[in-house]
Amino acid sequence: MTVQERIEQLRKLMQERGIDVYYMPNADDHLSDEYTADYFKCKSYMSGFSGDSGCTIITKDFAGLWTDGRYFTQAEDELEGTGVELMRMGQEGVPAAVTFAIENTPENGLLGFDGSVVSSGDALMISDALKKKNAKMHVDEDLVGMIWNDRPSLPMEKVYVLDTKYTGTDAKQRIEMVREEMKKKDADVLILTLLEDPCWLLNIRGNDIPCTPVTYAFAMVTNDDVFYYVDEEKIADVKDYLTENGVTCKAYNALSEDIASLHNKTIWVQLSSLNVKLYTNIASDNVIVNEISPIMHFRSVKNETEIEVMHNAQVKDGVAMVKFIKWIKETVGEDTMSEVSAQNKLYELREAQEDYIEPSFTTISAYQENGAMMHYTATEEKFSYVHPKGFLLVDSGGTYKDGTTDITRTIACGPLTDEEKMYYTLVLKGHIDLQEAVFLKGSTGNNLDILARRPMWNINIDYQCGTGHGVGHVLGVHEGIHGIRWGMPTAARPSVPLEDGMIVTDEPGIYLPHKLGIRIENDLLVVKDTKNFYGQWLKFEAMTYCPYDLDAIDVNYLEDCEVKAINDYHKMVYEKLSPFLNEEEKAWLKNETREIVK
Repeated sequence: MTVQERIEQLRKLMQERGIDVYYMPNADDHLSDEYTADYFKCKSYMSGFSGDSGCTIITKDFAGLWTDGRYFTQAEDELEGTGVELMRMGQEGVPAAVTFAIENTPENGLLGFDGSVVSSGDALMISDALKKKNAKMHVDEDLVGMIWNDRPSLPMEKVYVLDTKYTGTDAKQRIEMVREEMKKKDADVLILTLLEDPCWLLNIRGNDIPCTPVTYAFAMVTNDDVFYYVDEEKIADVKDYLTENGVTCKAYNALSEDIASLHNKTIWVQLSSLNVKLYTNIASDNVIVNEISPIMHFRSVKNETEIEVMHNAQVKDGVAMVKFIKWIKETVGEDTMSEVSAQNKLYELREAQEDYIEPSFTTISAYQENGAMMHYTATEEKFSYVHPKGFLLVDSGGTYKDGTTDITRTIACGPLTDEEKMYYTLVLKGHIDLQEAVFLKGSTGNNLDILARRPMWNINIDYQCGTGHGVGHVLGVHEGIHGIRWGMPTAARPSVPLEDGMIVTDEPGIYLPHKLGIRIENDLLVVKDTKNFYGQWLKFEAMTYCPYDLDAIDVNYLEDCEVKAINDYHKMVYEKLSPFLNEEEKAWLKNETREIVK
């Protein structure tokens, strides 16, 4: 079926049930809001938009796709001819998706969605708003599933153990850490719904989602027991391990029944990550502690072992990146090169590194104007050739047993215009200015964001996304309670102080639609600096080891301190990577990390 035919089929089901508005978020049963298994991609199936963000809303006479600034250009292309209207999130005059859904539900009307993929927090807010117009919710059916005849199956990949030489603490220690936090809240039960949380707790990983080593599973922790809800065939290789660590395994869908059996308990669960269908099983005689799980903080603040092995992963990743950039520079113009052949070369180079697992996300290999689409994906069917001029933007990362990486380099493939060099240098200025920041403990990413954004704002250009996100340890590449972004904190994106041990990305950019895209990204570790009368000072330590492109820099736009910072960084890159390169590669890297002068 075409997108238009799917929409008509859905509208027939809506009409039969009296549903006026149907809402489809980009989420799964665990409320993952970005990467999900193909089974859950109802938003994309109904709109034709393949990006990993946003939602689709269908009414009797309207079909809309909401997504953020990273995807505007991509969405324009993919929605063309579908009849689905692009709703640019965050832009003036564009209502929030849930607000639109509520406002377009008429008096005495019905707003529908699959209760498995909408949070109880959102549902409670929607229900309260609908009561004002005597309208209701229809949440017990997945209408898209009724028309999606070739829907992919739920994944059934095997679970495996991540050794303590990588994690630093074993499962029993981690369970005890969690119980100590439960005592502080007087919680009898902790329900873990986020995919990463049971993985961290039990030192296990899976392969149910591409580029994210997690498995579809829930967990429940009490003062005496740990219950792990997972399909049995996934844990065939780790049953003894789980038993040894005091874990009782149950069927994936058994959590609803176990929640319903709880009475007169204090239950710690975050409503924004608990779906509606699970929430309805909580008896009214229980007390709910509606806060993020303690594991989210534990995941965000890495221990000494995790930091050490993540440095190892970054060295391996840097070696792959240096080999890749060298190949690009020497191959473009000599042999035929496309965005696809470039990204495949990088996959190949990463796969050659020890303890490599998989990409940490689908590589973005975007030449010239394609770089303006922040989350562009080249495919065998749709790609551009790379020519010996302009920029190739490559945003990529790897997951190793040591850790997870995320890096972007914008590569000069040949001669650049003065304008292109100016834009590149301004992005580099913002990147360096944040990386070199020294700040008082208690500062948040909201406090620091302007350091990266200022060079672009000075010429009235903005990148319509955050500057940085947390990075998981052999988990999600986009992770953590912290980040670097501008604007007022919200309930969904609270302002969280940065702590030593946190890892955050630094990735400002310039995106000129249909012209070019430039982004430079490093992973930064928060570390302690001086402590004095004013308090504890913190700073960043660059964990990513890969040169910036000296061919793209116009030093006239740099301050002396920025020149020094670039030279110091390049010296470190050479020292870290050269022991793992052959003589030809060392010579190439030596030139690419040579000192620059103003």
